[in-house]
Amino acid sequence: MLQSLMESGLHPVQMKDKLAEFMHKIQQLSELLHIDLSNHTLDHIALRINEMHLAKAAHLEWLKEGEEISCAQINGRPIIVIAFDQPLAAAQWTIECLELPYPAPGKTYPDQSWEHVEFVVPSEAQTADDFLADLHQQFPALAQQWSQLAELGVKTKLSSPKGEGERLNNPTVAFKWQGVCIKLHPHTLKAIVESER
Repeated sequence: MLQSLMESGLHPVQMKDKLAEFMHKIQQLSELLHIDLSNHTLDHIALRINEMHLAKAAHLEWLKEGEEISCAQINGRPIIVIAFDQPLAAAQWTIECLELPYPAPGKTYPDQSWEHVEFVVPSEAQTADDFLADLHQQFPALAQQWSQLAELGVKTKLSSPKGEGERLNNPTVAFKWQGVCIKLHPHTLKAIVESER
């Protein structure tokens, strides 16, 4: 299993080597959106893996880097959250957690690699629409060009994903562009995990 993980370039050591390049694209996307996230918490980073055996192998290897704090069933598959013993350094941020979703049946991603980062933008919003309204207030330049984002090749998605037992609403606004994704939400993953307990 370890061999196939290495061959797929998904071993933690290999993924850490790809982090700087991935974060460079994340910064390009944030500049395109006119949102300055430098003072916001980079809550976690997520991997995308298409094959079950690779997800299991990655899960085992990443457990050597930290502690599993959650295994929630979301949309019918486990989503693992690992809190790093040593946070990952990425540009000016430190990343405390890894989100490792197991593959969703019938869904294949073009690349198995880093897929998104999630930033915390504090808000009292309970719905994705209200959260978006808050974001437009905090980032007026984003609000001004909201209707042009599709022309810039940016896909937007509003959602309120919830795992079984979660009590805290964490509405999400996501921006996808050229194979990377920035998600913004009001609460940290650790706070969400705490709300399950």
